[in-house]
This record gives sequence, C-alpha cells and structure tokens, in this order.
Amino acid sequence: MSNITDKINLLKKEKNAVILAHCYQPVEVDEVADYVGDSLYLSQVASKTDADIIVFAGVYFMAQTAKLLSPDKKVLLPQIEAGCRMADMLSLRQLKEFISKHPSLKTVCYVNSTAEVKAECDICCTSSNAEKIVKSLGVSKVLFVPDTYLGKWVEKQLGNVEVITYPGFCPTHLQIRPIDVENIRKKYPDALVLAHPECHMSVSSIADYVGSTAAIMKYVKESKNKSFVIATEQGVVDRLKRDYPNKEIIPIKNNLICPNMKMTSLEDILHVLETEENEIFVEKDIARKAVHCLDAMLEVC
Repeated sequence: MSNITDKINLLKKEKNAVILAHCYQPVEVDEVADYVGDSLYLSQVASKTDADIIVFAGVYFMAQTAKLLSPDKKVLLPQIEAGCRMADMLSLRQLKEFISKHPSLKTVCYVNSTAEVKAECDICCTSSNAEKIVKSLGVSKVLFVPDTYLGKWVEKQLGNVEVITYPGFCPTHLQIRPIDVENIRKKYPDALVLAHPECHMSVSSIADYVGSTAAIMKYVKESKNKSFVIATEQGVVDRLKRDYPNKEIIPIKNNLICPNMKMTSLEDILHVLETEENEIFVEKDIARKAVHCLDAMLEVC
C-alpha cells in the first residue's frame, strides 16, 4: 500500500497534479488526497487550483463540475463508472417538463446533477449553502431540483419561501427511517443525532442537528458532547472515528454506503495518473451555460 502511495505522490509532483477527494470516499484515499471535503469546498478548490491535472476521487458529476470551473485543466475520474443515482433521476427532458409547469419561477439546481441540467438552471447549490442560495434570490417561490428532501428542508428553515421540488432523492440517505433514530436513542441516550438534509423529512425533523457533511464534521469537532450518532454515509463515520478517537462515533445503521462513492481505490488513482485516462469533457455550449449556474453560486458563497 505504501508503495502505491509513494508512486502516486511522485506522479503528482512530476505532472503538477492535485487530488480532490469527497469525504464519502474510502478513507484510505485520504492518504494521497491534497484536499478532502464536501462538494462546496471541493468546487471552490477546483475553481482556484493552479495544477495542470485534477484527479477527482468522487463521482461523475463532481468531476464534471471541476471541469466546468477549470476548463483549461485536465480532469480525470479514477472510476469512470462512478455515477450518482440521484443525478440520474433527472434528465434534461424531465427538467424541461418540470420547468414548463412553472415558467415564471427561478430554478435552483443541487450540485448532484449533470452539466446538461445545470445549463438550464438559474443557480446551483450544495447541501452546505442551499438555504443561503435560495434566500439570496429574494423571491417567495422557487423550483428546486433534483432532491426533494433537501429542497423541503430549505423551505422549512426559511419559512417564507415556497420550494417546489422535483421528486428526486438519495437512495442511501433514504434508507434511514425514524425508527432507526428511535432505536439508537434508546441504546445511546446521551448521544446527539446528526443528520444530513438529504434524509427524509421525518428523520431530519427529529434529529438534534441537520447539516452538510462538512457541517456535521465541524459540529463533532466543536461540540462539548462526547457521543454522536451519525445519520449520513459511512465515509463521514470513518473519518470522524479516525480524527476524534476520544469521542464516541456511532453510525445510525451499519454499512450505510453509497456504492458509487466506494468504487475508487488507490490503484485506480495511480492508474489514471500513469495513463491520464478517464478524462472528463463537457460540450462547449453546455459548459458555457452550466458554468453560469455554478458561478452564480460561488458569487453568493
């Protein structure tokens, strides 16, 4: 394993490459990653890097987003088959049909979406900034795609904005049910339940805290509490256990994983650095429109 790590680190220097890793990735990927975080943080890094090559340890829409924000860079995805089941729920045709029913409203697009979808939306958001993005529009009603649960969570937080959502969802987070929260609270009564807003509203409404992956990790770091139930993907649990050994980190369910996020291995990263395969491209007209959606978000945040 160390031999692979050494090879990767040497190739990064030789090729002026940077490795971005989402915190749902297998935890060993952190050994070679230059930046580890959630979608907003990694989008900001991608937009500012001076590297020649970006290796994105994540899923397809993330690498695609990095290419949109750094069009002159070579963006490589270690596992080209790593997609997003939520993003796949919304095609360009479905988006246009959804917008056609509400033609006067602005459309907010979750980053978990394709470049084609982003190109038809007004502004992008992540789970870190969705509430702030919707509020920044200064309107009383918006469309939100593709995650219905994040959209409805934003609506609840703001109180004065109607959020009309497309019926997409994250299959991984939807595995968490209220009964899971109830059962684990009985077993760990002193633990705080921290949930991601992609969870069903019946879960997020009874959690002690709701936030993005980065926000959950920050909460654990800063909280005086010593025990936490983590209601999101296993990668967050693994990193919290590693980083805070003196705190009790409890997964809401065992093996709550995103299969696409877990496809990447160190061997895959080494392979694309050696061969520069799996390069990501976005058609120029789509890229030109989609990047406005992303830039609008980054201007707010």
